[in-house]
Amino acid sequence: MKIFLYGVRPDEAVYLKEWENANPDVEIDYTDKIVTEETVDLAKGYNGVVMLQTQPYTRLALQKLHDFGINKISVRNVGLDGFDFKDLRDFGFSLTSVPVYSPNAIAEHTTGLMIRLLRRVPEFDEKFNNADFRWFPTIGEEINGKTVGIVGTGHIGSVVARLMLAFGAKVVAYDIKPDPYLENLGIYVDSLDEVLEQSDIITLHTPLAKRDVHMIDKAAFAKMKDGVIFINAARGGLVDTDALIEALDSGKVGGAGLDVLESENDVFQKKFDKIEDVKDPQFQALLNRKNVIMTPHTAFYTTTAVHNMVFDSLNDNLKMLNNQTPKFPVDISED
Repeated sequence: MKIFLYGVRPDEAVYLKEWENANPDVEIDYTDKIVTEETVDLAKGYNGVVMLQTQPYTRLALQKLHDFGINKISVRNVGLDGFDFKDLRDFGFSLTSVPVYSPNAIAEHTTGLMIRLLRRVPEFDEKFNNADFRWFPTIGEEINGKTVGIVGTGHIGSVVARLMLAFGAKVVAYDIKPDPYLENLGIYVDSLDEVLEQSDIITLHTPLAKRDVHMIDKAAFAKMKDGVIFINAARGGLVDTDALIEALDSGKVGGAGLDVLESENDVFQKKFDKIEDVKDPQFQALLNRKNVIMTPHTAFYTTTAVHNMVFDSLNDNLKMLNNQTPKFPVDISED
């Protein structure tokens, strides 16, 4: 059995070797390149493929995989918005993902963004750099006693809810499929608008379905409390970035912690000579604000998460190739 992997980073290679040693009957090879209409030829002669990328999977690349006799795809992450499910159905693919590689990693990162904004860490960093070690007027706030609104209470959002309750916050949440444990705690409200209207801090933890593109738009920001803290460690496309920038300018949003951006493919995972070389206007509009913290889609990025992403994706790909039921199958029957 032969499996080919795309988009492999150096930090993943050690776990690939570990998995290979545990599965000596499986031949694996990999490239650091993502799947394109050109690089897809690298998978010729293999039985299955394992991928990870934020760029779209094109129909032509998928057709080539199909022509090579490959119909088992596993992705090493939870995000599936790069696929057109119709393409997968047309070419007879089976798909798995890794939806729970480490909910704690993203939940902890989310909490860290909240704390850094509430305690005004970027402002203190600037003061330190200017040899100003006075406290006043840079006084912070606490999570305790705040109302934290959570949009999406799946694997990640439910961990965030537990952390916030432990901090002493009041939690309000909205999800079309409530978590039974959290439901018993009485934290759910009936609509997204109620979360927007009631919360001092709002954090997003929902996938990017087509219906949810720009879920948080100008109208949504208008419903929020003045000075709200806004966190997005889910998907950039959930937020209308121009509307966020306008809300920051007006003071409607008092602080934003962003691990994802709409146009992150133009910036994240790239090295520039200087910050001015980043030509993305939305990125530049968010940069250097004392009340904005950006991280380059690293909320997931821990040793535990990377290990699980590699092992779970390869295990599921091998199960499919052996006609066994994978742990994390993806239903591609509907778009």
